[in-house]
Amino acid sequence: MNEDPHRYDDLYNLPHHVSAVHPQMPLYNRAAQFAPFAALTGYDDVIRQTADLNTEQMEKVEFYEEYDDLRPEEDHWTKEEREAWEQFF
Repeated sequence: MNEDPHRYDDLYNLPHHVSAVHPQMPLYNRAAQFAPFAALTGYDDVIRQTADLNTEQMEKVEFYEEYDDLRPEEDHWTKEEREAWEQFF
């Protein structure tokens, strides 16, 4: 690869071409052409769902901390009581 590093030097100082026929594309649309495409379809939804689940879990933890004295001792729970408690909260 012994290419001449100066082979395009004559192009550097040419004036920028502006079409007389086609209007210039708005900057917003030009930027969208180079924005990353949505390779991971649904990724934003998964992130949002995960955040919602984490928020829900944190609310449960806060509830448990606040009302822990009302919660029956776990070693005395029946399987049905434990499932009902977990389902309700």
